[in-house]
Amino acid sequence: MSSVLYLLIGFVLLVVGGEFLVRSSVALSFKFKLSKMVIGLTVVSFATSAPELLVSIQAAHDGYSDIALGNVIGSNIANIGLVLGITAVIFPLMIDRDFYKFNWPVMMLLSGTLYLFLSTSGKIEAWEGIVLIAAICLYLYLLIKRARIQALARPMTQKIDDELAKVSGFKIIVWLLIGGAALWGGSELLVDGAVHIADAAGVSQRVISITVIAIGTSVPELAASVIAALRKEKAISLGNLIGSNIFNIASVLGITALIQPIVLKDPGLLDNDILWMLGFAAVLIPLAFVPERFVLGRYKGLLLVIAYAAFIGFAVINSVE
Repeated sequence: MSSVLYLLIGFVLLVVGGEFLVRSSVALSFKFKLSKMVIGLTVVSFATSAPELLVSIQAAHDGYSDIALGNVIGSNIANIGLVLGITAVIFPLMIDRDFYKFNWPVMMLLSGTLYLFLSTSGKIEAWEGIVLIAAICLYLYLLIKRARIQALARPMTQKIDDELAKVSGFKIIVWLLIGGAALWGGSELLVDGAVHIADAAGVSQRVISITVIAIGTSVPELAASVIAALRKEKAISLGNLIGSNIFNIASVLGITALIQPIVLKDPGLLDNDILWMLGFAAVLIPLAFVPERFVLGRYKGLLLVIAYAAFIGFAVINSVE
């Protein structure tokens, strides 16, 4: 019972910590007079990846590297199957050209690189972490460069709360401290609770990480996407969620590997889970063009949700056998 309570409290702290970190990061960016475009593409993206990062670092540090890997792989699957699927069911999403010309190829390249690292050595070492971090730096440079060019052609419609520009420096520091403390405490409780539940239920840490923990760390993205869809806002796009997957692989695993090499212990992560991740990523291209071009409608969203339910179902069934 205490393990379930740890898990629930960990989820809540991650959501609260992520919200405070995003708000403080954006407010801090205004203090440094960064443009909304740069804030949206860099600061907010990194801040929303903080739950995955803290959980993966904590898990790797404690010797639970399968949780560190499973968290990222499971979160990437959840971002497409669960978050994107539910969002499209609520309100169809328009697909921009950046998706298939830039964001999707980068996501596939990094996903393939992750598979290559794990299949050749069975771990992600420090030098491979450096490669991933270099990749995210290059991605950010190209992303900002492309955005600036596009901003000249058309105004940027993404909404960022202007009220955050008026926040005092003291309040920003308080928000940062609250966000950091909540994320740290949440990651501790989430990992401990998940490990105890896995041991008690006879389920592998890998299965817990790709299901329960992955959904937990994707809760902020899911909540934000659903709220935006209900309000029929255009801020949530396919490219934004694909960008989240890119950050998860390159920054979360890259930084984690620099701190503590990530060792593959459960072969199911390589033989099964990462293949699901590649499959969910690959299927977005045909969904983007068939039958209706450049629209991810309700039926396509429902298909993604059903596929995600199948992934969870197979993971649970296989863990029981």
